[in-house]
Amino acid sequence: MGKLHDAISPAHRAFIGKQHIFFVSTAPLSAEGRVNLSPKGLDCFRVLSESRVAYMDLISSGNETSAHTLENGRITFMFCSFEGAPLILRLYGKGYTVLPGTEEWETLSPNFTLYPSTRQLIVADIDLVQTSCGFGVPLFNYVGERDIHFDWAEKKGEKGLAEYVQQKNLTSLDGLPAPLGLTE
Repeated sequence: MGKLHDAISPAHRAFIGKQHIFFVSTAPLSAEGRVNLSPKGLDCFRVLSESRVAYMDLISSGNETSAHTLENGRITFMFCSFEGAPLILRLYGKGYTVLPGTEEWETLSPNFTLYPSTRQLIVADIDLVQTSCGFGVPLFNYVGERDIHFDWAEKKGEKGLAEYVQQKNLTSLDGLPAPLGLTE
């Protein structure tokens, strides 16, 4: 089971800050619904306090995290050590979406490097932190970030990105509404 903690410690925060990738997982309440698991990079994750985190979310092919957290809030983050000492760290909590133009956006967005394709922030209140050995996680060398997304977004332009969001980001795979769809 690993070790359980009720808050994000300074050592956890330091570990998170060194990772180049993390994974976020959410799921709908329906037993037939699909669990979503997404890798994230680009230095977009922030520990805001010992019990609150957030990440900057870019426009992409789906919007599962927003739809699932709107329905039930459940969210899990996982960080793995791919370099150095082995460790897996999971953050469990309740998440929600913060959209541009809201008061909370104005408060939180300065913590991030925003891009033209930034669509939202995902914020989570963490109630459980779990660490485990990570002995089975392989070693990898970090080479760098991909810039394909930014090239794609630049080619789309502001209007094209807005159209893409309307076509691809209003509902989850299971048909749950995403917060972006509620603001249109």
